[in-house]
Amino acid sequence: MWSLPSAEPGRYNQILTKYIRFQTASGAAYGILEGEAVHEIRGDLFGSQERSGATFGLDQVKLLYPCEPSKILAVGRNYKSHLGDRQAPERPEMFYKPVSALQHPGAPIVIPEGAANVHFEGEMVIVIGRRVWHASADEARAAIFGVTCGNDVSDRDWQNGPRKDLQWWRAKGADTFAPLGPAIATGLDYGSLMLDTRLNGEVVQRQSTADLTFDCAAIVSWVSRWVTLLAGDVIYTGTPGSTRAMQPGDVVEVEIEGIGVLRNPVA
Repeated sequence: MWSLPSAEPGRYNQILTKYIRFQTASGAAYGILEGEAVHEIRGDLFGSQERSGATFGLDQVKLLYPCEPSKILAVGRNYKSHLGDRQAPERPEMFYKPVSALQHPGAPIVIPEGAANVHFEGEMVIVIGRRVWHASADEARAAIFGVTCGNDVSDRDWQNGPRKDLQWWRAKGADTFAPLGPAIATGLDYGSLMLDTRLNGEVVQRQSTADLTFDCAAIVSWVSRWVTLLAGDVIYTGTPGSTRAMQPGDVVEVEIEGIGVLRNPVA
């Protein structure tokens, strides 16, 4: 699952590169993942960078969520298959998740006290590469550094139940409710990637990002009209199909072609 895909005509816009953030005994660092080899880089992930010369095996490092955003935004109802009997939105419907909700690849999604209906939501996640403000669609597209896998974990009772909260501060923002990773992939055609979510090995979501109601550029452009986006900020782009509750002991995986597999146990 970690091998670098070979280029296929029409699938990649440029050379595919996978960036990761990882930890060793020396501390946290960024690197480029090539097969099973991690090449440490120094400099600015979103600017000037170079390889440091240090190389590790993938099994020698601990993967961390692949960037450190100043904020997390997310889009609701962005696949027709997720709407049910609800009206299709006329604009991207945005909400925030706190950065404290981030969780590393392989680390547990923790069902919090009082939560009884916690669902997975496999999603493609935009990673911003430069400051964006009042951007056109073309400017927004150019500001996207890459994409990664995410899981917009959600408690449906706190979100939609009879005693739902006024805002989704805990329904989608509880600690560990934003797994992210394993890598940021650049050079992909973000508008035509297959997304799969698996629960204990069973495929429970499968759809192409071509079916997004609002594509990546449209989302970034819309948000930038009111909120300045900074390098490293992330936007979860919505989940397809239906979801179901997770239980302690489950393992949920979000896989997007060209990126890899985000795997998290549930505790």
